[in-house]
Amino acid sequence: MRLNSPAFDPKPFLASLPLLPGVYRMLDKEGQVLYVGKAAQLKKRVASYFQKTSISPRIRLMVSHIASIEVTVTRTEAEALLLENNLIKALKPRYNILFRDDKSYPYIVLTGHRFPRLTYYRGATEKHNQYFGPYPNAYAAKESVQLLQRIFRIRTCEDGVFSNRTRPCLLHQIHRCTAPCVGLVPEEDYASDIRNAALLLQGKQSEVEDELHRAMRDAAEQQHYEQAAALRDQLAALHTVQQKQFVENARAADADIVAVAELDGMICVNLAMVRGGRHLGDKSFFPQNINEGNEGGLARNEVLEAFLAQHYLNRSVPPLIITSEAIAAGALEELFSAQSGGKVRILGGASGERRQWLEMAAQNASLALRREVEKKQGQHTRLDALRAALNLPELARIECFDISHTMGEATVASCVVYDNLAMRNSEYRRYNIAGVTAGDDYAAMRQALTRRYQKLQEGEGKRPDLVLIDGGAGQLGVGCEIMAELGLDIPLLGVAKGAGRKPGMEQLLLPHREKPLQLPPDSPALHLIQQVRDEAHRFAVSGHRARRGKARTASVLEEISGVGEKRRRSLLARFGGLQGVCQASVDELAQVDGISRALAEKIYQQLH
Repeated sequence: MRLNSPAFDPKPFLASLPLLPGVYRMLDKEGQVLYVGKAAQLKKRVASYFQKTSISPRIRLMVSHIASIEVTVTRTEAEALLLENNLIKALKPRYNILFRDDKSYPYIVLTGHRFPRLTYYRGATEKHNQYFGPYPNAYAAKESVQLLQRIFRIRTCEDGVFSNRTRPCLLHQIHRCTAPCVGLVPEEDYASDIRNAALLLQGKQSEVEDELHRAMRDAAEQQHYEQAAALRDQLAALHTVQQKQFVENARAADADIVAVAELDGMICVNLAMVRGGRHLGDKSFFPQNINEGNEGGLARNEVLEAFLAQHYLNRSVPPLIITSEAIAAGALEELFSAQSGGKVRILGGASGERRQWLEMAAQNASLALRREVEKKQGQHTRLDALRAALNLPELARIECFDISHTMGEATVASCVVYDNLAMRNSEYRRYNIAGVTAGDDYAAMRQALTRRYQKLQEGEGKRPDLVLIDGGAGQLGVGCEIMAELGLDIPLLGVAKGAGRKPGMEQLLLPHREKPLQLPPDSPALHLIQQVRDEAHRFAVSGHRARRGKARTASVLEEISGVGEKRRRSLLARFGGLQGVCQASVDELAQVDGISRALAEKIYQQLH
């Protein structure tokens, strides 16, 4: 159902709306979606936007731009919530609170091998492995892996390395692995360590401690003093880890704690994760679009509802979510319970130990918010200084290009974006350069700029206020030619390395200006240019290395006659990569499926 009108009159449209659950979309005169919302009763919810009182400045501004409204009726409010979330992620409406969509969270996994491997993991789960988490960030997961290594000395190596070891590695020598690869630990002892590690990851510390005490007493009674000493060391390490890492509580629980903080018009949502009664860490989120007509501020419960819907749908949900503000949680609980296959509760506020968790999350949200405010203030200073230096008072969006290659091999161009006082990673792009003379940076820059801005000329993408080109007058000249050919009037700035290639000595090259502009080393404007230029360089180099490594891995084995794609995959899988293949002996190569003794000798000779 859709209504269009030059001056939107809500009365006839509202009269046609049903008292049914559904989703509504507010559109402007260009047909752009301003806002997506869900309702238990469409008629009442949509009508509330056109009341003359009790409307925030943000909503009043949005309503003034409405040219049409579309609605979709659903069977339940939970179904409407799901549709609303999908539309928000797809359309990114101007007036919806938007949170960054983290694709996946890290887990700790114990693999299903005979001698299981302990590792940090992201991605799809497999039934034969045990997964613990999720963890709020990679650091928290990797730190837990290291701490478990100290206690139980479980292997972390890749399967290709594990199956081809002939002697213990360095981790065994520094007491971080029991070396099951060369049979230095009985299988039943290793299995016991795996069980205890799993119990500890589940928050059952007392069970692990009791088991280690019992095993230590048994070993001492049987006069196996070395084994008893090893178990004593495990207990000592466990106590150290508990004091440093684990926050125990009276009841083991899986819960997420979500708190909101607000400062100087900015909002932060802090998510703390507790699994098995252990605090695994926290992560802070900063929503977008909160300043769109936000003179009156946003209700915290509105921010929380937006976060919960966008964050948890199609993702693992714990049985308990504790929030700093009370929200209308009925539809969310229904949807999360159906998604997880078990009852999910959302509690506004908490008491006792849970209140301590909530206070901790609120404190972390406030700290993260203060850091973000300070960072933005610094970026404001830098951007204002660059605007003044270049006489570009409206400067907000900067795009920067760099070229990376090794003697012309695997040339990659990068484009990074700075907008709204921050680097915008999701808008970065890499261009694999092909069809140019190896090492011709001018031709590579021409191809990258053409591919980027042809789309802009065709009406796709956002127009930058400034294009930075990492290079000298030649690269800047190429940029000027491309802009002229495409009919685009975008300011350009070349960033050439100065004397001795020292930071702070950069020369800034402007079209139609003979002398370079050289800002003082302490200039905030120069610091912003360096920040964006360095990010473009990093992004180009990482892309080049990945492309070069892929090409070299494939090409070395492709050059060996008799080694086709299937055999290449078998070799790389067996030895964990090209380096492992190079280190393998003829006998080890001959053990790979499809590799005869004669072919193994041929491979060995080719690689050496």
